[in-house]
Amino acid sequence: MAGTRLTVLIALGDAGRAERLSASLAAGEDFAPVPAGSVTAVDVAIVDNVALHVDVPLVLLSSRPVAAVDGSAGRVFAVLPPNAEDGLIAAAARLAAAGYHAVRDAEALDVAGFSMEAGDHPNDNEAVARPSLSPREAEVLALLAEGAPNKVIARRLDISVHTAKFHVAAILTKLGAANRTDAIAIAMRQGLVLV
Repeated sequence: MAGTRLTVLIALGDAGRAERLSASLAAGEDFAPVPAGSVTAVDVAIVDNVALHVDVPLVLLSSRPVAAVDGSAGRVFAVLPPNAEDGLIAAAARLAAAGYHAVRDAEALDVAGFSMEAGDHPNDNEAVARPSLSPREAEVLALLAEGAPNKVIARRLDISVHTAKFHVAAILTKLGAANRTDAIAIAMRQGLVLV
């Protein structure tokens, strides 16, 4: 999805919060925010009420559990707390637009009716093995979740771009991810990146 701007609808009850989030997303190169009520086709919607009738993946800002989202569970791809940071909301929007579901745990997936691919749901008696990331890899993973490219990761961590690429490759390998977006989805499911 690099180089492709996502059109994101922001429909929040708090107009000030919606305006701040829109400005934050527009400041980056990844998003083209549009206001609620816009007739523009959108890739993903960030909402605090699932009553909005759009046929796109939804990122829900709510303190309610996923199971309480009546009738819209199939459209809700991520649920974040209402006070979630803009970077986390942006990461969830990227994942939702790519077709990934980002929820807190497998139980929430089952209750909400989300489908899971074979091998994604651990047996009840089987512990989920978390990959061991180095402290630096954890920092790189957090920046990946914000959508940072290798140059930004290198600049923020005061390392070379080559070293940043090395850490990203190590993270992809350790998580068994196909790409950066897949790595973030896996990391969110395993609790390596806070939701």
